Amino acid sequence: MKRICFLILLLVYTSILMAQSVTVDASIDSLQILIGEQAKVKLQVSVDTDKRAIFPVYKDTLVRGVEILETAKPDTQLLNGGKRALITQEYIVTSFDSALYYLPPMEVMVDTMVYRSQPLALKVYTVDVPLDPENPESFFGPKENMKPPFVWEDWYGVLTCAILLIPLCILVFYLFVRIKDNKPIIRRIKVEPKLPPHQLAMQEMERIKGEKVWQKGLAKEYYTELTDTIRIYIKERFGFNAMEMTSGEIIDKLLEVKDKQAIADLKELFVTADLVKFAKHTPLMNENDANLINAIDFINNTKEPETEQNQQQPTEIVVVEKRSLRTKVLLGVGIALLIISVITSLVYVCRELYNYFV
Repeated sequence: MKRICFLILLLVYTSILMAQSVTVDASIDSLQILIGEQAKVKLQVSVDTDKRAIFPVYKDTLVRGVEILETAKPDTQLLNGGKRALITQEYIVTSFDSALYYLPPMEVMVDTMVYRSQPLALKVYTVDVPLDPENPESFFGPKENMKPPFVWEDWYGVLTCAILLIPLCILVFYLFVRIKDNKPIIRRIKVEPKLPPHQLAMQEMERIKGEKVWQKGLAKEYYTELTDTIRIYIKERFGFNAMEMTSGEIIDKLLEVKDKQAIADLKELFVTADLVKFAKHTPLMNENDANLINAIDFINNTKEPETEQNQQQPTEIVVVEKRSLRTKVLLGVGIALLIISVITSLVYVCRELYNYFV
């Protein structure tokens, strides 16, 4: 019997010691606040460091009418050489209704047991506005909403969209008409007239004269370019294929031309050219210049006289093409994008005007 009593007393003593090992305390820094002011609720738990404490989690309110603005992170302070821990959790609360609020005990779970703090109270007062019958103007009621002043910089975007609506609408209408009528595409191409044979030959002569390839020891290349230019000119001017003829055949064909001196000079040019190309003849410097001058004189003496009748004018070619499926698709996509831009701009302008005047 004594042993049973001793065990019962030992169990009671052990439970008392375990209960005393965890303490939960709640406090509030201000018991009375005005509407809208803030108060700080502090919850402290003292436990052994080998135990785990779980603090209560509140969403928006501590109780109905008392709102939680902020929940700070728990702060832990070690005591008794690190054997005990004092954990502090703070809640910042406020209220917008005047009343006396009862704050129930706050529950903290340590391991598997729940411990409660003492309850708290919070008195919320309203702000009394004294009335002065002798000075009724000293207090004013709520004023109407004031519109901001008109500033042009705030309306630049609206004005830009409003101005762009006109050309956008015109462009939509134009593209819509184009895609509806399905007319063919007409293009006008301006063709420049071909230069006369003597002008083309003189341009080539000026190029040969400017390069002066004979001074670089390239006499064969020089006479080849010179005679090819003359052959092309003769082909275009007199109508026979001088490019496929020998020098003698060309001279025989040109005997019908009255200016025999020009043909004689041309014959001397062809003879010198044949000697350079086939006999590796090296002409003198003045001989090269003389042959170039002879070629130019031949062109000038045999060119057609320039009159208004043979001067060709630029011609214009009209090309008619059917509108392709790709063109129709592109027109449709363009119309859709323009319509979206018009609607977006119109909605933006109307919304800004509504917000300003309403």
